[in-house]
Amino acid sequence: MTRHVPVLAKEAIEALAINPDGVYVDGTFGRGGHSRLMLERLSANGRLIALDRDPAAIEAGRGIKDARLTLVRAPFSRLAQVLDESGIDKVDGILLDIGVSSPQLDEAARGFSFRLEGPLDMRMDPDGGISAADWIAAADEDEMAEVIRRYGEERFARQIAHAIAAARKVSPIRTTGELAQIVAGAVWKREPGQHPATRTFQAIRIFLNRELEELEAVLPVCVQRLKPGGRLAVISFHSLEDRIVKRFMRDEERGPELPRGLPVRAADIAPGRLKRIGRAVHAGEAETKLNPRARSAVLRVAERAGTGG
Repeated sequence: MTRHVPVLAKEAIEALAINPDGVYVDGTFGRGGHSRLMLERLSANGRLIALDRDPAAIEAGRGIKDARLTLVRAPFSRLAQVLDESGIDKVDGILLDIGVSSPQLDEAARGFSFRLEGPLDMRMDPDGGISAADWIAAADEDEMAEVIRRYGEERFARQIAHAIAAARKVSPIRTTGELAQIVAGAVWKREPGQHPATRTFQAIRIFLNRELEELEAVLPVCVQRLKPGGRLAVISFHSLEDRIVKRFMRDEERGPELPRGLPVRAADIAPGRLKRIGRAVHAGEAETKLNPRARSAVLRVAERAGTGG
């Protein structure tokens, strides 16, 4: 089994300011790296609810024999339902580690990596949704270009989509290697130190797994289900994800925006539901040397304000 090294682990756990008797959520269990550290901080009365939509992650988690841990196969957008089914109203802290995990990238059969030859799949939940190969076979050129541009921020999106459309007329694109080769041929200017297919693979993965939509769906739920003083810690690896988290926390700190000129006293304006804690945290040099994938990681933390609601 691939060993998954959790990114910004110490920083994230410290940011949660764990109450030993509290109830916590790990919204992205992965291989349990963060969950194990959270369990170390909890007393016998503490509780951890961990979610993941990847069946391989759930299977790996069965090796943790701990009565305080409840492991649920579900996307984190279903957090409210999972808590309700567990008989939990409010929690003391929530950790979200967004994006693809190292085991998913390192297993060729999952089809996430352009560096490993395998079936072109890219689904975090292989039992649901459409594979990358099937999407590429069916999507029109304009749709492919828009997905690659929007989710990969790829300036050669139009050229790449055109190359894919031309190649599939000759034969179906079924493997990661085939797609990577097509993309490499369409990108005429390379970014130093980055494979030309990086942004395209990232874009298709984010799109197929609805990663941004999942994130936008869960953030309001996190605020609703946190106790006053409870912490939300989010680790993102992509500028689009981090932008969503940053804006959400900022807007929740400001509170409801009222129309200009409205005759309302400052004392009557509802305060924000979150208070941002510190600045964005990035992985240090030592961690990035040990784990190069930590280079793009950003940790943002906020605390639930007020008395609930």
